[in-house]
Amino acid sequence: MTPLTKILREKIEKHGALSVHDYMEAALSHPEYGYYTRQNPFGKSGDFVTAPEISQMFGELIGLWCIDTWSKLGEPAQFNLMELGPGNGTLLADALRSGALVPEFIDAAHIHLVETSDRLRIRQKAALSHPSIFWYSDIPDLDNGPTIIIANEFFDALPIHQYEATAGKWYERFIDWKDDQFAFSVDTVSHKTLPPPSDADSNLILEICPQGIKCLNSISQSLQKFGGAALIIDYGSANAIYGDSFQAVRDHTIQNPLVDPGMSDLTAHVKFPQLISEARKYPVDIHGPTSQGRFLERLGIEARAALLKRSATEEQRKTITSSLRRLTSAAEMGTLFKVLAISSGLTAPPEGFDL
Repeated sequence: MTPLTKILREKIEKHGALSVHDYMEAALSHPEYGYYTRQNPFGKSGDFVTAPEISQMFGELIGLWCIDTWSKLGEPAQFNLMELGPGNGTLLADALRSGALVPEFIDAAHIHLVETSDRLRIRQKAALSHPSIFWYSDIPDLDNGPTIIIANEFFDALPIHQYEATAGKWYERFIDWKDDQFAFSVDTVSHKTLPPPSDADSNLILEICPQGIKCLNSISQSLQKFGGAALIIDYGSANAIYGDSFQAVRDHTIQNPLVDPGMSDLTAHVKFPQLISEARKYPVDIHGPTSQGRFLERLGIEARAALLKRSATEEQRKTITSSLRRLTSAAEMGTLFKVLAISSGLTAPPEGFDL
């Protein structure tokens, strides 16, 4: 039994079953035994590999996207470049290397990183070199100019509530301790504030991410007031509203999320319709979602791969080809991952999306 299992079991025995949200939050962020407190999640030696860790091409193209967006903001002399959940700092390091092609872009950028893990902040400080970098535990209220925001695999790690539809009512799903293990249970009292499900929705699961909704509102408010753009890249459906997507990943394989909390990464698929619904409450422009593969192809990843191959060894060329396929192929990350942009004050739509 892991230390966090013991802590959560005792909490359940004393106070009752935990919501999926509270269980997930503790498993990821407990100050002593949470996953992001103790584990090394990213890369081949971690539990999963994110797009920036697969190839430098990903971050480099994001950097070019940021330059183009800055240009469409009128090339302001000062702007905020913010990343939510920067991981090891790989994406931003690659993006800033691309950004160095336009020195005025680098000089104008004030970098803001939203990161709750002290362990990851240390890695980010080692990976990044820029005279103006600030760290926060939550999205800051920046009022000193336009902001360009990058959120790659950020929303999927935010805790969710789950609700089951039964007989025209929603009942929240909880996690209890039964027979010496964690097990799902369902509240006996229906949830009153959610719109009632239709008969066709019976037995479906609805997932709500309150922190994700809060983040999206903060982003939209900032873009409305000061201009800028947010680029959200994550896995999930462009259209689906329902479905149980609560899962755990450990050592690059899917695990039972109710076993050994704190030892695996817990995530849920991003419900892009929910994010779009929140953004539409504000006078901002919404672009996408489109597939990651199509987005990267529009940004020129195939041309970038060809250029890298010119000065590569045979083994490196094979790696570049494999990375390109993994990032863009429908059989890999290309279709599962979606890209959504929200913007305000741009002279033209951001690159990478259908007009």
